[in-house]
Amino acid sequence: MSQHTLQIHAQAKPEVMERVLRVVRHRGFNLCALNMEQDCQQLRITVTVESCRPIQQLWSQLDKLVDVSRVDSCHAAAPQQRSSLRA
Repeated sequence: MSQHTLQIHAQAKPEVMERVLRVVRHRGFNLCALNMEQDCQQLRITVTVESCRPIQQLWSQLDKLVDVSRVDSCHAAAPQQRSSLRA
């Protein structure tokens, strides 16, 4: 199993955290660590997950959530970034 850390930027709404955690669970990832910071109207959620599944599967599903504006993958060797442009 490998561990991955994702940083999720989202709107500060009560249901956002629940949706993020539900996607993590439904995609078969184990939650190892969780941190959330709120800055005005934005949330910055940092999750460390563990799974044999490819992280891209979780990454793309989190990126599809309506209130999520950006998902960053923080790998030790090479950080990757995926941004969503929503109107």
